[in-house]
Amino acid sequence: MIRRIEVPTRGKGLVEITSRVAEAVREAGLEEGLCTVMIQHTSASLTIQENADPSARRDLEGWLDRLVPEYDPHFTHTAEGPDDMPSHIKAALTSTTLSIPIVGGELALGTWQGIYLWEHRRRGSTRRCVVHIGG
Repeated sequence: MIRRIEVPTRGKGLVEITSRVAEAVREAGLEEGLCTVMIQHTSASLTIQENADPSARRDLEGWLDRLVPEYDPHFTHTAEGPDDMPSHIKAALTSTTLSIPIVGGELALGTWQGIYLWEHRRRGSTRRCVVHIGG
């Protein structure tokens, strides 16, 4: 089964999409299998991260911003602004595809794990993901 989902973002940050992916898994009706999620963009990414304490997400976002700062004089790909190339690098350093086992008809995520779309651009956008569920 393939499901396409659109995720609106308001700018840089992590947006939890666990419930939307879990809904697709329930609709597929598989007891065991694999769920693959892929983002169709090069300036946003996917990650599995703690979904209980928001400070973990804030710290992660801050760390990546320090690792790949805007206005680096070595960047030449800046047509869409100073966050253009840093967004591509952040997406390359994280993930554009996640694979999560399906066990007992549910995503086999840990207690504090959530699936997040990570917007790396300052401006908001509508991001597209493809969810593939197979048994």
